[in-house]
Amino acid sequence: MTAEASPADEIAMFFEGAERGALMLKRCIDTGKAFHYPRERSPFTGGKTEWFEATGKGSIYSCSLSHRADPPYCLAYVKLDEGPIMMTNIVADDLTAVAIGQRVQVTFQQGPDGRQIPFFTPE
Repeated sequence: MTAEASPADEIAMFFEGAERGALMLKRCIDTGKAFHYPRERSPFTGGKTEWFEATGKGSIYSCSLSHRADPPYCLAYVKLDEGPIMMTNIVADDLTAVAIGQRVQVTFQQGPDGRQIPFFTPE
């Protein structure tokens, strides 16, 4: 019987990639389909998965601008070119110009715990 990976083990490569400025995703070995949030088993088949470096590009699927926050922020779902949809924040000088369908690319910023976190910015 093999031991299952802990949740921290399952996402370690994601954060290791972020430290290098790389957006790491997992894909199902059986189907080749990419997915996010990283996990040991494929959500499509229950089979094995592998890590790969994504392009870091996609388009805004849905977004919401919080004007009342200080500073204002834009929470969005980005549909990555590889297929998965990822919840993130949009970083832009003019958040009011952010729109559904807009092309974006990944950028990394330090989070409160000191780790690099992927955000997206308009292309």
